[in-house]
Amino acid sequence: MKIAQVTPLYEAVPPRLYGGTERVVAHLTEALVDLGHDVTLFASADAQTRARLAPVRDQALRLDPAPLKSDLAAHMTMLAQVMDRADEFDIIHFHTDMVHFPFFRRWADRTVTTLHGRLDMKDLPQVYDRWSQFGLVSISDDQRRPLPRANWKATVHHGMPGDLYRFSSKSDGYLAFLGRISPEKRPDRAIEIAAKLNRPLKMAAKVDAADKVYWETVIRPMVEASPLVEFVGEIGDHQKSAFLGGAEALLFPIDWPEPFGLVMIEAMACGTPVVALRCGSTPEVIEDGETGFLVDTVEQAVAAAGRAHLLDRQAIRARFDLRFSATAMARRYLDVYGDILARKPFAEAPMPEVVAPIRPLDEARSFAVPA
Repeated sequence: MKIAQVTPLYEAVPPRLYGGTERVVAHLTEALVDLGHDVTLFASADAQTRARLAPVRDQALRLDPAPLKSDLAAHMTMLAQVMDRADEFDIIHFHTDMVHFPFFRRWADRTVTTLHGRLDMKDLPQVYDRWSQFGLVSISDDQRRPLPRANWKATVHHGMPGDLYRFSSKSDGYLAFLGRISPEKRPDRAIEIAAKLNRPLKMAAKVDAADKVYWETVIRPMVEASPLVEFVGEIGDHQKSAFLGGAEALLFPIDWPEPFGLVMIEAMACGTPVVALRCGSTPEVIEDGETGFLVDTVEQAVAAAGRAHLLDRQAIRARFDLRFSATAMARRYLDVYGDILARKPFAEAPMPEVVAPIRPLDEARSFAVPA
């Protein structure tokens, strides 16, 4: 199958540091190549891939030192390149939210659009009602709740290569927080949980420009006031095995409808249990009492983190391998691609095994192939 993967341009594929969507696209692309498919990746030129790379700009947007740049212009250029080559592909898989909808109506029946973000925003229902011909994939069932009428084709949970993270059979006794310093991720709760347990907490997180005030006024004072908290900063994939594998538990005390939460399966790949607030996708990812604990309050999180060491780390890794490998994700997407292609209008229908009598030309009939 000839497949185009169209990624956002904010991070490299895979990202050098923080980045969720582009990391998933990288894992999916490589797994599809491993399964024997002809994949073209539309991304920035700093992408690392065994697929055919169609470079759109010289480097990803976020770490580009240029003082002035336009993310809209970059993505418009990429979409134009995809349009120029659209007829080359059996499937075009977009990871760019809805920005391509007005331009790809002609090819809508050969597209898949995975939505990676939150969907409870005011203006989204009109968009997905207006361009309902585009088939959508959710990354959790919970993500769909704000848009129940959208053209959902499947839910496909994220996956990662099994050899990307090292399994750790025992922890070094600290708790971990990995992600962004932002109000919805609730790093303040992570600090509170660690303080109540009197356990060290390591925080590996990036601070976006939009969250600098929150960092400076809320989180940084909490970090500096506690000798138990070590702020590591933003880390890349090559550092995550040691960081997550050494943790007794990953704290995931979110306060928003998390669409998936890639960090949860990253921890599971290392054998590390996850203590997560029951919010968004977490009940779909965490098996309570097996790969971690689902809680409803900070007090419950404190109790859960205190008994996380009782969980079987080898069993946690085994559940990751079964449910969240990159190959499993790719196979689920191939099912989606096949289903969409099978439903294309005017697709060839199988010929009936009936021999019709030969008729004179003036008696010949034409038959429309059913959709």
